[in-house]
Parts: sequence; C-alpha cells; structure tokens
Amino acid sequence: MSAIVETRALTRRYGDMVALHDLNLTIPQGAVYGFIGPNGAGKTTTMRILTTLLLPSEGEAYVAGHSVVRERLEVRRQVGFMPDFFGVYDNMQAHEYLEFFAEAYAINPARRSRLIDDLLELVDLTHKKQADVMGLSRGMKQRLSLARTMLHDPALLILDEPASGLDPRARVELRELLKELRRLGKTIMISSHILTELAEMCTHIGIIERGTLITSGDVNTILRSLQPHRTFEIHLLPGEGTEPLVSLEHAAALVRDLPHVLDVRMMPDEHPPQLHVDLDGDDHVVSALLAHLIGGGVQITHFAGQTNDLEDIFMQVTKGSAYGGTN
Repeated sequence: MSAIVETRALTRRYGDMVALHDLNLTIPQGAVYGFIGPNGAGKTTTMRILTTLLLPSEGEAYVAGHSVVRERLEVRRQVGFMPDFFGVYDNMQAHEYLEFFAEAYAINPARRSRLIDDLLELVDLTHKKQADVMGLSRGMKQRLSLARTMLHDPALLILDEPASGLDPRARVELRELLKELRRLGKTIMISSHILTELAEMCTHIGIIERGTLITSGDVNTILRSLQPHRTFEIHLLPGEGTEPLVSLEHAAALVRDLPHVLDVRMMPDEHPPQLHVDLDGDDHVVSALLAHLIGGGVQITHFAGQTNDLEDIFMQVTKGSAYGGTN
C-alpha cells in the first residue's frame, strides 16, 4: 500500500519550545488514521504543517509525493483541511458558504451548482440548503465544514478534533459519514484526545506525546505487539447436579497442558462461571482448544477472545509519561 503522507525528521520550534521533535510518520493511502494524543501533544502543529499553513523548522513532509515546503500549491490541491473551529459567517446561507469556497478553489461555475447539491446530499444537509449558517447546530456546522473540505475532491482529508463539542447523536452521524468517505476512496487523518471517538473507525493510529511520535501503524499490528498472546473468555454451563467449581476444574484440567496454552484462570464467582485461557497460537490453535473442550464434555455457552481497545493501547504505550508540550 503506497503512502499518501510521509514525514522525515519533522521538527517545529516556537522559540525555545519544541512542539515537534524528529517526527517520522507514514499514512497509507486509503487509511483512516487516528492521530491520538493529549491536548498540547503536537497534533495540530503536525496538521498545520501537512496543510502548508505552517513551515517546519527542520525536516520534511510530503503529501501525495509533493513537498509541503517546495510544492505548497500542489499539496493544497491534494488536501482538504477541517480545523477544530468553524469560523464566523454572518448572513450567509449554507449553499452560499459552499459557493464562496468553490469560487476560491476556482471550480468551474458550470459545475458548482450540481457539485454543491451532491455534497449537501452526502452530508445530509439538503434540507438546510437555504438555512443561515450560524443558525445551524454544532453537528450540522461540522458536516457543512466537511462538505467544504471536499469541494475540490482532495485525496486526503485532515480533520482536527472534528467531534469536539458534538452531542452523542451528532458523533454517530459524523462517524457514519467518515465511513462513507472511506468507502469513496478518501484517506482520512483525524485527530482527537478522546479515544472512544476513534475506536470504531480507525484502520491505523499514531500516538504522539510531547511532540514525539511514540508508536504508529495499523491497529491490529500494534495490538499484537502489545499483547503477543490472546486471552479467551469461556462461559461454562455446569452439568446437572454438578457444582460450578467442579465443572471449571474439569475444563481447566483438560486444557492446562495443551500446546500453546500459557495460562488458565478459573472464575467460579462470575455469573456464569468462567474460564480464561491465554494462547500464543493462531486460529487453528484456537479451534483445537474449543474442540478439545467440547470433546471432553464441557458445556460452553460463550467462547470469545478478549480485545484491547484504543484506550488500552494508549495507556500501555504512554505508561510512565507525563503530558506536556505545546499544541
């Protein structure tokens, strides 16, 4: 998979303060890249450099193969940027807002009307075409801003804290819209300090703290590196007239000495009683474990692998670090 974003030793200073330090970042084409870090970690600084709004102090960054330092106009043709604030647009209707930016992007006047209608439909704002921009809800403003970023059909969308301040329904609507944009072939870089906002939509993540990239890559690879084994939670149905502990002991004895079993833990006080098994094998090993239990007469009502989420990843890779830096 080719990279649409690549940075090399990217550094940005504000006087004596280092906002970014030696940032080496790669975002594959077609990815939804979650850029995660606390407030002040350097997320916005990175995004402003990638959108040519800010020059690096040292290093280089490329978008679709174009240098953000030497080929700024070409980079801007490839990028749609949605900042973390909407701006003030008094006495302007939604379609006028989009027409203004369409003219700024030098989009052919013959195409503008149809393009604006299509984008309003995509972000589910057709019914607000004539509405005053400042009268829209926060969620609608975010969707309108997202429509604006796509006027020139950019390959890369860079969204800085797009869900900030949204109510739960608006966050769900935004998440579904981003999924649709990915299906349309867009690469999306999205920043947030609220991990649950990104958990269900990201294919790749980067974690930044104090201007330093701590880890970056596809979510599954990072999870495997943090937890090389998998833990399976197994719920048991005790046999008729059998105490839960007896059933658990029987199941534990069946699997304890199997290849690839690292640990077995009994949970007799859970409802229903549970067995937790750590494995270091592949899916064939998992299948063999389940078959061995059933073949041994164990009645199983639930068998599933426990998974880490983005919050688990963040807590593990930032363990012992303190927040700080500048945004």
